[in-house]
Amino acid sequence: MSSATEHDAGGQAGRTLAQKLDHLFETSTPKGQKAPSHEDVAAAINIAAGERAISGAYIWQLRTGRKTNPTMKHLEALARYFGVSPAYFLDNEQAQRIDEQLALLQALKESDVRNIALRAHGLSDSSRQTLAGVVSHLRKLEGLQEDPDSHSGDA
Repeated sequence: MSSATEHDAGGQAGRTLAQKLDHLFETSTPKGQKAPSHEDVAAAINIAAGERAISGAYIWQLRTGRKTNPTMKHLEALARYFGVSPAYFLDNEQAQRIDEQLALLQALKESDVRNIALRAHGLSDSSRQTLAGVVSHLRKLEGLQEDPDSHSGDA
């Protein structure tokens, strides 16, 4: 993998391995909490592997783009730690889908968003569609991008 911007099979510009790894560090930590250190991540991976599989320094090198060609074993270990598919690091389309799922999980960690979702549970399809329409309208009023994967009946 190069440290320059990658391109997927469709020619779409993607993010580097370093950018993807940095994004996982940033989004894996709940708001208000300190992100794990490179040493913390390495220690957790090594404990799970039952051996010294990776070092904090190597994770730092990958995260900063100083190293750009990790082994599949390292990618799999990092993916397991962050709870994503190894394809996250290899396929820009997969990475985009996973990032969207991570954003949803981050939003659900916010108590007010979670409360809205929980209160919508049990509503009829018609009511959920109405609620989705109201949320869509509010997002437009606030200048927020509409979720490309949203479907009016999937509340």
